[in-house]
Amino acid sequence: MDEVKYNWRDRVRDSQAEGLAANEFFVIFTEPLKGRQAVKDHLATHLEYQKGLEAKGIMVAAGPVSDEQGNEWTGKGLIIIRAENLQEAKKVADNDPMHRDGVRSYTLLPWLMNEGSFTLQVKLSAQKIKFS
Repeated sequence: MDEVKYNWRDRVRDSQAEGLAANEFFVIFTEPLKGRQAVKDHLATHLEYQKGLEAKGIMVAAGPVSDEQGNEWTGKGLIIIRAENLQEAKKVADNDPMHRDGVRSYTLLPWLMNEGSFTLQVKLSAQKIKFS
């Protein structure tokens, strides 16, 4: 049986029509090419780049991911960004020092965040913010 193709832009419009959040982001799945030590050696420049993306409002979230059992860090990571289109998201991914220097490879996919929630606690006098 042949699958009927479903255009991504149609899916975005349908989500909006369904009253869902329909926030389009891009997800960068990243994994080491040269081992964890090379990743660690490039970590400072990578984090500097990530902090710059965050300051510009491009980065939504980022961090390492575990293996399937939750026991070991394999060197893999996940980055969620805002971009106008796939080409702009690719530029962001390509400019990451980890990718630029061949330490990591990546897969880039558009992602439509339709549902979810979070809690933000702000303590003014303590000048603390908790996100969960």
